[in-house]
Amino acid sequence: MPDSVLVHSPATLSNLGCGFDVFGLALAAPYDAVRIRRTAEPGVRIQHLDPYGLPTEPTRNVAGVALLALLREVPEEIGFDVEITKGIMPGSGVGSSAASAAGAVVGANALLGNRFSKMQLVDFAMAGEVVASGARHADNIAPAIFGGFTIVRAVEPALDILALPAPPLWVAVVHPQIEVKTSDSRKVLPANVPLGLAVRQWANVAGLVAGFLTADYELIGRSMDDYIVEPARLPLIPGLAEARKRALAAGAIGGGISGSGPSIFMLNQTEATAQAVGEALGSVFAELGIAFHIYVGPVATEGARVICES
Repeated sequence: MPDSVLVHSPATLSNLGCGFDVFGLALAAPYDAVRIRRTAEPGVRIQHLDPYGLPTEPTRNVAGVALLALLREVPEEIGFDVEITKGIMPGSGVGSSAASAAGAVVGANALLGNRFSKMQLVDFAMAGEVVASGARHADNIAPAIFGGFTIVRAVEPALDILALPAPPLWVAVVHPQIEVKTSDSRKVLPANVPLGLAVRQWANVAGLVAGFLTADYELIGRSMDDYIVEPARLPLIPGLAEARKRALAAGAIGGGISGSGPSIFMLNQTEATAQAVGEALGSVFAELGIAFHIYVGPVATEGARVICES
């Protein structure tokens, strides 16, 4: 077994419109780079080689908490030294915390002879999401570890995740430089949903899964509308409605808010369309005078992976 590994752990999209807290999709870029070394000294030690000022105390760091959860299932007296270089900006809405937690446990597992299953790794990494958002959810963790398109069928009483292949897709994401706190974005959600809206939402959930499985891009586009969560969050992200309008006019299949925002994603059939859609999304925030970042890339077939070892 190697003494150290370098892991690339991908950004992810969650919800995908109608699938609140259930659907996830892995992106090829951006990604976090996590270097992890096995040591004889018990415990976890973390360094961040990026400018974001994230905590390095293991109990306050998403990767640290995930590794501590993993170590509780390891009988040997060992520890890990971790260096994290975040390529995914914290608070961007594209799974920044999930990427670090997933990368850490995938790397640790490689140093332990891959003794844990991917489902177990998701379980460990979810402990990091509690630190990040106060909730034990897996909609970003699952695609960060499994890759492709994932469905979180259940978290309790037992974790149940379905990993499905995604058709060839290109994603354009705009990250406006505004803050949308996860706590605020959850506060605006309705406590009760009219039955009629719920039925429409369930139909779209089924349609989106069928569209992914059959590579029916028109069905994917028709099924991405969210009748419950996105309308409540619309006021939190200026320019959202116009961004969607321009992206669809540029050829996007469909899209919406990534996670709790502020990022907005659009799915596309080709790279050329994704580039044009990225420009269309950016034009909205340029006109609003809001700084932004654009990411364009394919859906990733793999999750966090070891790219070198020593």
